[in-house]
Amino acid sequence: MVHRNPGVTRADAARLLGIGTGAATELVTKLSRAALLVQGPAAPSGTRGRPTTVLLPHPEGPLVLAVAITHETWRVEVVELGGAGHASLEGRHAGAAWPEVRAAVRASIEELRLRYGRRLRAVGVSAPGTVSRDLRLDAVGPGWHDADLTTLCPDAEVFVAGNDATLAATAESRRGAAVDAAVALHLRIEAGLGGAVVEDGRPVIGARGAAGEFGHMPFGDPSVRCPCGARGCWGIAVDGHELARLLGDPPPVDPLTYARRIITAAAQLNHHTPPPEGALPPVTLAVRAVAANLGRGIAGLVNGLDADLVTLGGLGTDLLATVPDEIHAAYRDGLMSIHRESPPPILPAALGDSGPIAGAAEEAWAALLPRLA
Repeated sequence: MVHRNPGVTRADAARLLGIGTGAATELVTKLSRAALLVQGPAAPSGTRGRPTTVLLPHPEGPLVLAVAITHETWRVEVVELGGAGHASLEGRHAGAAWPEVRAAVRASIEELRLRYGRRLRAVGVSAPGTVSRDLRLDAVGPGWHDADLTTLCPDAEVFVAGNDATLAATAESRRGAAVDAAVALHLRIEAGLGGAVVEDGRPVIGARGAAGEFGHMPFGDPSVRCPCGARGCWGIAVDGHELARLLGDPPPVDPLTYARRIITAAAQLNHHTPPPEGALPPVTLAVRAVAANLGRGIAGLVNGLDADLVTLGGLGTDLLATVPDEIHAAYRDGLMSIHRESPPPILPAALGDSGPIAGAAEEAWAALLPRLA
């Protein structure tokens, strides 16, 4: 209860759990002796009356390590009960082979384990590709195939891992913009596109852990071949690869960084008096085309999945902020009539770029909490 509701009072926790105040007092005492919870003062409210106390993570209590590996960077963060972060380490690796990335992440994990000792009880990893049930990673973009994620921390008491977009979707449903959604669709664009459907708080991961590879649905240009081997993949029609193709630039080494630079340039142009439609700058036209590709694909997924909410992370957030009209126009045009009167809203991910690491922490805590009993 405290993990899901940071800052909850003892009285509210008792009410939500359906137990009496005496039982709650006894339970909090036991959890305090077990170095799991403490009671502390709430943030000042500015009103008179008795100060409110809240339930907080014990200062010597368990912690988890959350790891987020992207196509360009890595980050390792210590996370307490309730989701708040402590120390973190990060670095860049764009273009590096998996052994090099693994070595850098392992070194950071070991550094934090030395600092926090036995308090670190679990490790959760977010990775940019398909993660099988035996925790092997296949990431087409960076060329990491059959990478054993468990080697990042072989002696971890608890080790969990998942696809970055799936974990970001989980985090959005538990702590972000999709908290109250019954069926939420989350899409995350970096070097390609991934996502997940979360129903009643649980992501659909598929028979082999590969559900949510929406970027490889044939919503793109069939003349363009994807690194996965297929033609017309939606993912490369909405990321830095497509922007470079439309602008006549060479394929970017760091498609996320490249795309953000182009979208920023388009946003700056939007602040000026727009020229006639036929004289739009190439940067603006390219970003609008990618936004339309995104909107059409979202419509197809909403038609097929009947989601009641769509959240966008990564470049999706940037596109939604810069060219929302193009996204929504293509989205509405592609919707079935039953959805058009009240189309599911498209919202920016509340957790932003922190979604995958927040999801990794959530998965680590979900696996650890039953062991603490």
